[in-house]
Amino acid sequence: MDTGTASEERQELSAGVERAPGSASRLWRNRGFNILWAGQTLSALGDAFALVALPLLVLAATGSVAQMGLVTGVYGVGQLVAGLFAGMLVDRMDRRGVMIVCDSLRFALYAALPVWWALAGPALWLIYVVSLFGALLGMTFQVAYMTAIANLVDRDQLTDANGRLQATYSVAYVVGPLLAGVITGRAGAPLAIGVDAVTFAISAASLLLIRLRTQTGDGAKREGKLSELLAGARYLWSQPALRAITWLTVILMLLVGGGIDLFIYHLKHDLRQGDEAVGVVLGLASVGAALGSTLAPWLRRRAGFGVIWIGGLALSGLALALIGPAPTLWAVAALAMGFTLGDSLRAILQITLRQELTPDHLLGRVTSAFWTLGAVPTSFGAALTAGVAQRVGTPLTLLGMGLGVVALALLAPLTPVRDARPETSA
Repeated sequence: MDTGTASEERQELSAGVERAPGSASRLWRNRGFNILWAGQTLSALGDAFALVALPLLVLAATGSVAQMGLVTGVYGVGQLVAGLFAGMLVDRMDRRGVMIVCDSLRFALYAALPVWWALAGPALWLIYVVSLFGALLGMTFQVAYMTAIANLVDRDQLTDANGRLQATYSVAYVVGPLLAGVITGRAGAPLAIGVDAVTFAISAASLLLIRLRTQTGDGAKREGKLSELLAGARYLWSQPALRAITWLTVILMLLVGGGIDLFIYHLKHDLRQGDEAVGVVLGLASVGAALGSTLAPWLRRRAGFGVIWIGGLALSGLALALIGPAPTLWAVAALAMGFTLGDSLRAILQITLRQELTPDHLLGRVTSAFWTLGAVPTSFGAALTAGVAQRVGTPLTLLGMGLGVVALALLAPLTPVRDARPETSA
């Protein structure tokens, strides 16, 4: 919220965090939210296919972990570029319309990859094109999506809504990698990416069935272009808790930006596992994310924001550090579940806090600024960790990444993130 927020609005916010009676049951009767929930869960199922299929496609085409890191870096560049304009676009235009356009274009983009593979054969350049423009459209969609939730549900329902969305996403990421591993192993990665393309078309169709509440505040007001670009970053900086979360997340993304690529490479190269086993392990890892998504609203109400956010960060770091030296595939799967559990707790709490604290007319730019600041270190981190892994090996690199995250968790209590209720002291 801005510095001029009225005291009664702060009281409403405080009541929302404690969860007003009946807020969860009202959420079940919210038709617009339920349609969005169903459509995006199916879309997440398709994305889970691509999560497995795209790195495997790069690995099959090049056999190089460095190329996997470069593709991830290109994806990060796309996110960075999109972050420069996505917030302004979302705050100025109809958020539902922005999401429909992004989904329609992503359908065409991702569908082109399996079609090209079938007609002309493998093309590494096309993977880079899909990664770049997929990131541009994906970043814009996600900014619109995260702001649209605040236009669909009441303030006291935000934590439950985010938890419910993330929980079903996690279920999709249990089923998706399992199916993707099977399909990739038997029919090839391009077909799995084609499944992702179809889900974008279904998502766009579902968005046609919902209506968002009118955006509030002075969203129609026009500022200078540079001022608008910086408005989100300025607001993040003005709020102590959001400021601390932002710079902690920047460091976190620098440490773990290439984590998924290294994890898959570790399974394939170091543990000598096939594509189906990769899908099974990633599917099991998503069980941890589903559990974290379910527990996040309950834990926040009982233990407060700071303990759960810092605890989630520490848990994910410890699990990541132990994955490299883990002796068996099942031990790796269990540790991956621990990582996603902690990461899910942290992510849901900070998403909800950002939605609670930010005025609606600024929410797009604040979300965009936060993710843009995270995209830059993600790109550097992906390239850096891939290079380090080539020199010292993936297990040692994963160990170093995890210990870095644990150190970050030990630093976090020295910041405003430690507050149990940062939404009331903002």
